[in-house]
Amino acid sequence: FDAAIFSNLNCSGFGAIIRNEEGEVMAKMSVKGPWVHNSAKAEALTCRRAVQFSIEAGFSRLVIKGDNALVMNAISCSTKNNSLLGHIFEDIQHLVRGLQYASISCIKRGGNMVAHSLARHARTISDETYWIEDSPPPAVEALYQYFLHINQ
Repeated sequence: FDAAIFSNLNCSGFGAIIRNEEGEVMAKMSVKGPWVHNSAKAEALTCRRAVQFSIEAGFSRLVIKGDNALVMNAISCSTKNNSLLGHIFEDIQHLVRGLQYASISCIKRGGNMVAHSLARHARTISDETYWIEDSPPPAVEALYQYFLHINQ
């Protein structure tokens, strides 16, 4: 998952991609989110929406990857988070506890380009767009670059 903030539009964008264990694309989402003033909140909201989307799409075993270390550490931590985003982290943790399996990891920004392209695409839509077993135009080039990179 990844987030984008569009200050000029007073909104944010959420993007997520679901792959199976072979790396094949199973589902994607691009969602227009509320205006937020910092990337940590945008990433936390995106993570929550991505996990919800995964569950709604029928997935119960997830490897959750994001590029914001603060968010990934907060949802991995078992102690109560008293920050302003604590309630969002608790929501994510509650959703994750209901899964058969979950792994949470922070990845480098360069490894998150497909989700980033989907988050950026959200500025062009009115609400939410989902693709199941299909490659949306905003992610095709990023997917191509990703597969070139992993096959080197």
